[in-house]
Amino acid sequence: MWNFNLKNLEPMQASFNRLLDKKKMLDAARPLPYTALHKIRESLSVEWTYNSNSIEGNTLTLQETQMVLQDGITVKGKSLREHFEAFNHEKAIDYVYQLVDKSHKLTASDMLAVHGLVLRSIEDDSAGRLRTGGVRISGANFVPPNARKVPDLVDELVDFTNTNPLASNPIVLATLFHHKFVWIHPFFDGNGRTVRLMMNLLLMREGFPPAIILKNDRKKYYAALNQANKGNYSKLVLLMVQALERSLNIYLQVLPNQEEDSTYRPIGQLVEEEQLPYGQEYISLLARQGKIAAHKEGRTWWTSKEAIEAYVSRKVK
Repeated sequence: MWNFNLKNLEPMQASFNRLLDKKKMLDAARPLPYTALHKIRESLSVEWTYNSNSIEGNTLTLQETQMVLQDGITVKGKSLREHFEAFNHEKAIDYVYQLVDKSHKLTASDMLAVHGLVLRSIEDDSAGRLRTGGVRISGANFVPPNARKVPDLVDELVDFTNTNPLASNPIVLATLFHHKFVWIHPFFDGNGRTVRLMMNLLLMREGFPPAIILKNDRKKYYAALNQANKGNYSKLVLLMVQALERSLNIYLQVLPNQEEDSTYRPIGQLVEEEQLPYGQEYISLLARQGKIAAHKEGRTWWTSKEAIEAYVSRKVK
């Protein structure tokens, strides 16, 4: 069984509480209107597919990904593999949604099935099969374990995730799963897309929306994984928190009782429109550090007047 030192996550408890409070708000509003729920899920599925594939080198833009998935259009100049990657990822998302049930216990077969969908018609020989040889990851500060150990390590990871021996909250548990899956690197290819799908299965079965790691955060994401290899999970958990907060905000903004002050705006716009105690640069720093409720859209940080006032209130206390 793995040992984790999670003491450096203690300062993030306020962020965890904030996300859990937002989830409670979302739970209290269920069932959401079908039309709104369908549109959000459709939009997030396109974003999820685009960002996850882009992190792995797919060159389809967000708009092109939407055209491929929703209109069935073939994009000139893009490879057949890139089109398959988009179609396959959408099918894998659909499959993951079918598994979303709080009573569902994660299995190794779930991982193999999702991986099989991710690489279908791309690498059929290895789709849905654990690797049988050694691999190296460019830019990583570790070498994945010997292939002979992979089946047992996958079983250990499944058991750890289902039993949650550290009594971690769902956000931390999904992050630990994410890192250890990447460390095991159970497949020759498709590990990144598969782990981001499986990570979101864990979150969604607890009632959270999917957390989408953005293409623009690719370098930060890989750096956070390398830090986790050294036992420091703070950066990876922070990235997860920020990705999850963005999705929660998207859902919460469709609620009819959403207060105007809690509407998220780009930080630059917020500074121009409101009387705030801090300037744009400092508020952006607070957002990057996870000290205020905020999320990214592309390269731009968004937050709310309410979030800044909450931070000021905490400092006064």
